[in-house]
Amino acid sequence: MKSRLKLLGLAAAPALVAAVVPAAYAANGPQPHATRAAISGDVLPGLKQNATRTGNVAAGKRISVAISLTPRGGTALDTFVAKVSDPRSRSYGHYLTKRQFAARFGRTDAEVEQLKDYLRAQGLTVGTVHSGNLLVDASGTAAQLEKVFGTKLSTWKDTESGRSFYANDSAPTLPSSLASLVSDVAGLNNRVQLHHQATAHTVSPHDGPGGGYTPAQLKGGYNVSGTYTGSGQKIALLEFDGFQQSNITTYDNHYSLGSPTPTVQKVDGGSGALGDGQVEVELDIEVLHAIAPKANVTVFEGPNSDAGEVDTYQAIVDSGIPTTSISWGAAESARTTSGINAVDAVFKSGAAQGLGFYAASGDSGSDDAGDGGTSVDYPASDPYVTGVGGTKLTVTSSNAFSKEVAWSGGGGGKSSVFTIPSWQKAVQKSAGSGFRQVPDVSAHANPSPGVSIYSQGSWSSVGGTSAAAPEWAAFAALYNQQAAAAGKANLGFADPALYSASGTGFHDITSGSNGAYSAATGWDFTTGWGSYNAATLASKLLG
Repeated sequence: MKSRLKLLGLAAAPALVAAVVPAAYAANGPQPHATRAAISGDVLPGLKQNATRTGNVAAGKRISVAISLTPRGGTALDTFVAKVSDPRSRSYGHYLTKRQFAARFGRTDAEVEQLKDYLRAQGLTVGTVHSGNLLVDASGTAAQLEKVFGTKLSTWKDTESGRSFYANDSAPTLPSSLASLVSDVAGLNNRVQLHHQATAHTVSPHDGPGGGYTPAQLKGGYNVSGTYTGSGQKIALLEFDGFQQSNITTYDNHYSLGSPTPTVQKVDGGSGALGDGQVEVELDIEVLHAIAPKANVTVFEGPNSDAGEVDTYQAIVDSGIPTTSISWGAAESARTTSGINAVDAVFKSGAAQGLGFYAASGDSGSDDAGDGGTSVDYPASDPYVTGVGGTKLTVTSSNAFSKEVAWSGGGGGKSSVFTIPSWQKAVQKSAGSGFRQVPDVSAHANPSPGVSIYSQGSWSSVGGTSAAAPEWAAFAALYNQQAAAAGKANLGFADPALYSASGTGFHDITSGSNGAYSAATGWDFTTGWGSYNAATLASKLLG
C-alpha cells in the first residue's frame, strides 16, 4: 500500500507540532480516556471462521487509512438525490457544485479539525481532507493505529485460498464525540483484493483481428449514430492496474479512431507495477474509444486496497468528470458493512453533483461469492450506481442488430445489503424480497466472440461485464453530447431516468440464463432492462 502525501507543515516543524497540537487538542477535544464508541460494521465478516490468526502486525509497519465521515442532515442527502435524479421532478438536473455540496452536506470545518487534532495528538500524520469534508486520509504505524482506534491488528491466513493478510480483530473505536461523526476506517485490513471482470479468449477471427467485435459492429449493433462521437465529453475509469499507451495507440490506429490520448491520475501513489489487470485497463479504454472515440478519458489508478478504493472514488468525484466506468468489484459478503457504506456515500455525493457511475455486475452468474448460493457483486449493487449485466450480441453482415441473449456469466440477483430503491419498486420481483435488484441494464459481454482488443502486444477477443460497463459509459457520454447541444443537463445518476423510460429504447432480452435466474419480458435478474438502442433511448431521455 502506498503512503499518502503528508502535510508539509508536519514534516517541516515536528517540534512545533508536538508542542502545539496536543495542547490545542487537550483544550478543545475529547481526552484519550473519554468514553469510546465502536464504528459499527467495521470488522471483516466471518474473520475467525474463515481464517487462522498467525501473529501480530509488526508494531512499526506503516499503514495508511481513509476515514469516512457521515454526511450532515441525516436522510436529507438521499432526498435531494432522489429529486435531482427524477425526470418527473422540478429539481431534475439541478445538480450541486462541489462548494454547494460541502456547504449543505459536508461536515463543518470545526468538526474536521476536531478529528484531525485527535489523530495528530496520537501521533498519526494527517494527509488530504477531500472536497466535501467527508473523507480524511491519515497514516501511522500499526502500534499507533491500534492506540488511536482501540483495536488489535493481527496477521491471518485465509483457510480457503491460503493468502496471508492483516486485519483488525475487533471493530475500531473512537471517543464518542468523534465516533458519532465517523462511518468507516478503511485500511485496517487488506484481505479483500478487488478483481476485474474481464475474460480473454483467443478464437477464430470474427471480423476483428484475434477474434471479437470491431468498433463498427458494436456501434451498429447498438444503433450509435456517426454524428455523435463523445466530442467535448469526459469519461473516468476506475483502475487498480496500469496500461501501456503503445497498445492503445495500436488499437486506435488499426481502426482509424483518432481518439485523444488518455490521461492518468495516480491516487495514493498509483497501482504499482503492471500486473494481470493490465488487460482490464486496456479493454476499458479501447471499448470507450470504439463507441465514443472523441471523448476524453482519464484513468484513475489507485492501490487495490480498502483505503485505495475509497480514495480513488473520491478523487473521481473531486474531478467532477460526469461519467465513470467501473470494472472492478467483489462480492458483497467479502466486504465490511461500514466499508460498503463508505463507498456508497461517495457515490451518493457524486449523484448529488450530477455524476453517473456504471459498474460491471460480475462474471460468475447468479453466484458472485462462489459459495453455491445466490449473491451479487459490489459496487454494481449500490443503489446510486447503474449495474451493468452481460449479453451475447449478434449483428448482421451490415453491422445491424440481429438478436441478443443473456450471457450465462452475467452477474445478477438481489442485494443482501441494500433495500429496494423507490425507482425500482415498480419492477420488484418476488425473488427480490424487498432488496435492491441487479443488474439495471446490460450489454455485450460474451467472450466468444468478445470485443477485439489489443493488449500486452497482441490481439485477442475479450469479454466479461468489464466490456459491458464501458459500453454503457460510452452511451452516457454520447447522450451528454446531445444534451449539451440541446441545452439540457447531463444524465448524471441514470437509474431513475432509465426506469422511467419503461423499456423504451432498450433491446428487451427474453432468453438465456445466468444460473438461478432466466431472462424474461421486461426487467429481469439476468439483463435488467436489456441493452440500449442509442438513438431511440437518447430521444426518450431527452424528452
